[in-house]
Amino acid sequence: MIDLKRMRFEKLFSLKYLIPIGFVVVLVPLLFAVMYAAFAMRDIARLEQRTFYQIVEQVKTARSALQMVSDIERKAKLFVILAHPALRQPYERQSYETVRNSLREALGELLKMGVDEKVALSINQLSEQERLVYEQIISSDTGDRVALPDDQAFQGLHAAANALWQEISEQVDREAKQLYAQSRSVQQDLVIKAGFLLPTSVAVILFLLSLLSRSVRQLDEAIRRLTARDFGKPISVAGPQDLRYLGDQLELLRTRLRSLEESKRQLMDNVSIEIETPLARIVESAEQLEMMSDEAGPEQREIGRTLTTNIQKLQELLAELTRYNRLHEEPEQNVAESVKMQDLLRSVIADHRPRLQAKSLTVKELVQPVEVSGDRDQLQTIIHNLISNAVSYSPVGGEIRIILRAVGSNMELEVEDDGPGIDEEESKHVFEPFYRGKAASSLATEGTGMGLAIASECVANQRGKIEVLEPRQDKQGARIRVQLPLVEAA
Repeated sequence: MIDLKRMRFEKLFSLKYLIPIGFVVVLVPLLFAVMYAAFAMRDIARLEQRTFYQIVEQVKTARSALQMVSDIERKAKLFVILAHPALRQPYERQSYETVRNSLREALGELLKMGVDEKVALSINQLSEQERLVYEQIISSDTGDRVALPDDQAFQGLHAAANALWQEISEQVDREAKQLYAQSRSVQQDLVIKAGFLLPTSVAVILFLLSLLSRSVRQLDEAIRRLTARDFGKPISVAGPQDLRYLGDQLELLRTRLRSLEESKRQLMDNVSIEIETPLARIVESAEQLEMMSDEAGPEQREIGRTLTTNIQKLQELLAELTRYNRLHEEPEQNVAESVKMQDLLRSVIADHRPRLQAKSLTVKELVQPVEVSGDRDQLQTIIHNLISNAVSYSPVGGEIRIILRAVGSNMELEVEDDGPGIDEEESKHVFEPFYRGKAASSLATEGTGMGLAIASECVANQRGKIEVLEPRQDKQGARIRVQLPLVEAA
């Protein structure tokens, strides 16, 4: 049961599921924030619209009520004047009553509009003042004459009306401030939610990127070690199931390559041993024949010289084979150290000085201080074989151009000669063991065909790259470039 749950979890912990889950985790909070903002803005807009209409209605009704207060005063005074028996008209009291009822209806509508307590109190006060004016007029009606209320009653009526308008205005201000406060509250709420959701989304993205980048770094390191023939350390990749599967496949490849390397190395060792024994006997025979050369004729002496020359070539080839085979040993057996390449280059050039002078060759150097970490002997072998190859194929009086520089995080070493060059088809094979191109045949240069192959193996062991480049403008010779990683700054 536990294994089944674990299998399900590992299945979910793969790129197939992690990427969609990551998108969902990132997009859902953002979608929620957008929807929340949309609904909040909609509610605010509705509230503003409703408040605006309510304020307009309240102001319009209040203005109407204030106008009615003036009409009441005018109608009341007109009613009192015309109430004299000689001038009395029946409709004057009705007109006064109509204006009064309209005022009371307007005040009632204001109360129904949801006004606050202060406005409601002002409405009641205005209604009370109007009632007092009305009672004073009606109570003075004796049939013959109606008394006009004193000015204080009308002043109180106007004061109550002005107080109502003041309270209405203040209520409008309060509602506007309340709307502004609600808008600010929604805005702050959005900022808080965004401030929480954004770091959460960023954290999820960074978590997924860290998982993927760690796995990719492990895969890159594993591939680099395989390229450098470092088969000793097992390959293990952590992270999503897909990348762990690739790591397992690389581990199988490492095991297979290590087995093949060990088999090849063992075969080469056996071949070297089997060749070395009869070769030693041939050397003894050649020495005996050489000792007898004084008593032998010219033909026998020529045979002895030819035999000695070929034996030396075989010994040289056997040494190159042994050396090439040793380059395939586990890289961790090689001691890495910090090497100043400019000093090592000048040392190798000095070692080749006799050969350079013999062919009147000029060396043109463009050297910068460069430091790499690697096996000093193999680094020296790389430089030695490249310069030796350039010397072998350069014409008498030619020029060898050497560039040593730092480019980005890599060291670049270029060696170019004035020889016949390497065509595009040959450039695919020059780093193979025993390969000798057309130039070797046409110029009859001596060699085993192992120089560039050994240099290529040394470059691979230092986790670098070697390649044949196109000749520079107005040049036709071979141009070979080596790239090695620089020493990382502390």
